[in-house]
Amino acid sequence: MQVLVAEDEPVSRRILQSILTKWEYDVVLACDGVEAWEIIQREDVPSLVILDWMMPKMDGIEVCQKVRGSTHLKPIYIILLTSKDRTEDLVLGLKAGADDYIAKPFDVRELHARLQVGRRMVELQRALADRVKELEVALSNVKQLQGLLPICCYCKKVRNDQNYWEQVEQYITGHSEIQFSHGVCPDCYQKIVKLEFEKLKPLE
Repeated sequence: MQVLVAEDEPVSRRILQSILTKWEYDVVLACDGVEAWEIIQREDVPSLVILDWMMPKMDGIEVCQKVRGSTHLKPIYIILLTSKDRTEDLVLGLKAGADDYIAKPFDVRELHARLQVGRRMVELQRALADRVKELEVALSNVKQLQGLLPICCYCKKVRNDQNYWEQVEQYITGHSEIQFSHGVCPDCYQKIVKLEFEKLKPLE
């Protein structure tokens, strides 16, 4: 899974890259908020993002706000990385749109655990999105007839919404995507078709 690391400090950026690569993540690097925002807008944006709070040009909070304010972007899981450790800073970061928060200097075990949480969330979102697409396709292929359907007890014609009577297959075809393939049932064959065939037999 890809992880975007946006960190302006070169040493910290390389340390994170080394750690994440060891954990078998595919790491994409950005050295400031503007570069991070450009990568996030790509079609192949990484699903996990680690954003440093304090960056030149555009800080992590601004990036979070831009991401959550955009409706066309793919869902991403954002972890905000910062030396700010006050409760009000935590609240500010989460309100800006971060999904999680790690204070510097970070514990490697904590980083690993939080990334695992993010990975599970991303996988759940993907599974849910796939399921929604399947349901949308299924619904597009089904048009269900509902309500009371008046039908003649003799000829079996159906009364439509305009108060006209029409054949059952004509009514259903007009209210669904069903197509009929006509055949003859055994009872009708004996009562009607067979008799018609017998009438056509040449006289001896």
